[in-house]
Amino acid sequence: MREQYRSEDFTEKDLAADPMDQFAQWFRQVAGGGALHEPNAMVVSTADAEGRPSSRTVLLKHYDERGFVFFTNYGSRKGRELTANPYVSLLFPWHPLARQVIVTGTAARVGREETVAYFRTRPHGSQLGAWASDQSAVVGSRQELVDRYEELAARYPEGEKVPAPPQWGGFRVVPAAIEFWQGRENRLHDRLRYVRDSPAADWRVERLCP
Repeated sequence: MREQYRSEDFTEKDLAADPMDQFAQWFRQVAGGGALHEPNAMVVSTADAEGRPSSRTVLLKHYDERGFVFFTNYGSRKGRELTANPYVSLLFPWHPLARQVIVTGTAARVGREETVAYFRTRPHGSQLGAWASDQSAVVGSRQELVDRYEELAARYPEGEKVPAPPQWGGFRVVPAAIEFWQGRENRLHDRLRYVRDSPAADWRVERLCP
């Protein structure tokens, strides 16, 4: 199974000065074109204190000049691993456009106010689900999970304010490098990577061999 990628040139002169501006440009193209379902889906890769990796798909909920934000149960596997080892990788796999964005950096918890503000925007059922699921923990059966949810639904009916769980919140990934990957013919892909040596340093751009 092999596909020949035929796309326009992607060169250094096409890049925005700041990688977050470049990400915003590509994200608008992907999200506005209708080519992808959930274009904000990203693969989050973490590692435990011994360096053993794990990956899962998570939805990006916000991005700005400070980084990329997603939300989770802090007691989940990724939550525990990021607490022990903040180094993280994000991958946006935009295959229909033969594009990828790869972010490496460090994750830190967002402020409680930011978490609560986002929690208020979630659908009622998702708010209850955050309480019902002890994410990544072993559960005896699906029925056990459903019973927890139904108990919460009785306690907090539709329209009732659901408090944000104390063990649930956001992580902001502050990038140290962001690579923009564009598939090209004959596997001569364009790979342009923004890197900086510290959060206060200027970004520089490197071209990587495919």
